[in-house]
Amino acid sequence: MSFHAYLFFSGTCKDAFTRYSQIFGGELFVMTNAEASGGGMPGAEPDMVIHAALTLADGSMLMASDDPTGDGGGTKGVSVSYTAKDAGEATRVFEALSEGGEVTGPLQETFFSPMFGTCTDRWDVAWMVNTEATAT
Repeated sequence: MSFHAYLFFSGTCKDAFTRYSQIFGGELFVMTNAEASGGGMPGAEPDMVIHAALTLADGSMLMASDDPTGDGGGTKGVSVSYTAKDAGEATRVFEALSEGGEVTGPLQETFFSPMFGTCTDRWDVAWMVNTEATAT
């Protein structure tokens, strides 16, 4: 069993996922309404993303689409959590995600992690960046 986050955007899904693939690497899949078999979603614009998936080497997956209602769906009270292998990777990812967005909690050592911080990216997605705890 596993959980995978699924995000909704208001016409910016392709831009966001292109950037996420630059930050995290992995394999990016993006399907627009025009590319969907069976004509896609009725009433949706041809360039609207109906499914995007970023799959990382470890099998982690982040998925999304553009919300056909245009309101981006509700994301209050939700953050995507990313755990980096070390402090250097956490810093690189945190800086890239917060570029054009807002740092809501600076990246710093905490009682539970060598590096932890929170930010909201330029697409209004909340992130928690964490670092694997070192063995003691």
